Amino acid sequence: MTAQLVVAAALVDDLTRPTRLLAARRSAPPALAGQWEFPGGKVEPEEDPVTALRRELREELGVGIQLGQQIAGPREGRWPLSVPGLTLVLWWAVPLGEPRPLEDHDALRWLARGQLSAVPWLASNAPMVEAVRASLEP
Repeated sequence: MTAQLVVAAALVDDLTRPTRLLAARRSAPPALAGQWEFPGGKVEPEEDPVTALRRELREELGVGIQLGQQIAGPREGRWPLSVPGLTLVLWWAVPLGEPRPLEDHDALRWLARGQLSAVPWLASNAPMVEAVRASLEP
């Protein structure tokens, strides 16, 4: 079985000197509702991962993005997820426009480095949050 690829963005205020990260609160499915995550979603068959990321952020938040570097995870550059067979590729990005919770989320929140622990992140996103925390300016 081939692993299903998920893409997500660490949306920040600046790619060079980021000070804030955008967190998105899940509204569905019920088991995940109320937990916070990096916005993104599954790559469709025959879809390029970057194209999928741009599509997901338009659908979920109504924004385009300025794409930055990939944030390498521990499994061949990818991040493991709690669902078996799913791995995630995470990129730095800056939203082009004002993000709004349109699909799969009911709230968005900009968090400074010291505020990242203020929301309950999905367990599978916690290691990614720590990787991002190290790169945010105080």
